[in-house]
Parts: sequence; C-alpha cells; structure tokens
Amino acid sequence: MPYTMKVEGVTKLEKLLEDLGEKAIDAASEGLYDGAAAMADEIRRNVDSIKTEPFRYIPAGSNEKRLPSPEEKALLMRAGAGIAKFKKDDDGVGTSVGYSRRGYGQMVGRMKPIPQVANAINSGTSFMQKQAFFRRAVSRGSRDAETAIIRTLEERLDAIIKENGGNNT
Repeated sequence: MPYTMKVEGVTKLEKLLEDLGEKAIDAASEGLYDGAAAMADEIRRNVDSIKTEPFRYIPAGSNEKRLPSPEEKALLMRAGAGIAKFKKDDDGVGTSVGYSRRGYGQMVGRMKPIPQVANAINSGTSFMQKQAFFRRAVSRGSRDAETAIIRTLEERLDAIIKENGGNNT
C-alpha cells in the first residue's frame, strides 16, 4: 500500500523564492552589519582588558619586554574597531572588523599609526609583551556575531514571507 504525498502552493513558493532572491543580499547585509557590530563590541571589551604600565624605554639588545602604556591602550579605546565598507557580489556580502584602516591617532603629542599600535600589543614585539586581545575577541565573539547574523536574517526572512501573504506557523 503506497503512502501518497502532495506538495501544494508551489506557485506561492516560486514567488517567495523569486522575491527572496532579490532581497537576499539586503537581508544578508543587515545580518552581517549586526554581526560585525557584535564583534566590534567584543574587541572593545578586550581592549579594555589590556594590562598596562607607565611608558619606559627598553635598552637596545635587552631581552626585557614592557607592557603597553596607558596612552597606547587609550589610543585603541578612542579609535575603536572599525567595520569596513561591505563588498557585495553575486555570491554574497563580506566585510572586515578591526583596526587595519583606522589611520593615525594623537598619543603623547605625536601622531601614531593605530594599526601598528594594535598589532604591537596583539602580537608583541622585541620590546613589548604579547597580549592577544584581538585573537581573544575573535574567539569569544564569534558565537555572538553568528547569533546576531542569524537572528537578523530570520527576522528579515519572516518579514519577506509575511509580505508575500505566507503563513509563518
């Protein structure tokens, strides 16, 4: 004895998928922005956790390393992690979050490249102890960023379905 199955509403489904195709990139952009904002917030929280000490020069040839100065930490706090311009193509949308294009900032009367200060603190140098604040932020913030993206996409998809007279149950 066969079990009979039938799919109804194929015309509505085709219309929904057609509309979704047109609106999918916008929905993805909104979701990505919310996820990028969540990641930027996590980076800021991790910058706030950077340990500092008053600035001091390390003698050349010394194996000694220093912590970042309060001024270096303050520079990163003022600059904040940026969200790059979105790149859209037929397959999706992408962006980056961080300090790579944050420019220069005033620190103790001099202009300093913000990405260089961020990288020196995150990766360490011959004179500065490594504090992987950025890597920690990515590790800790990925789940929240993903959740924000999914939540926004689901809200947008639900709105598109309702616009097309779909039943959201």
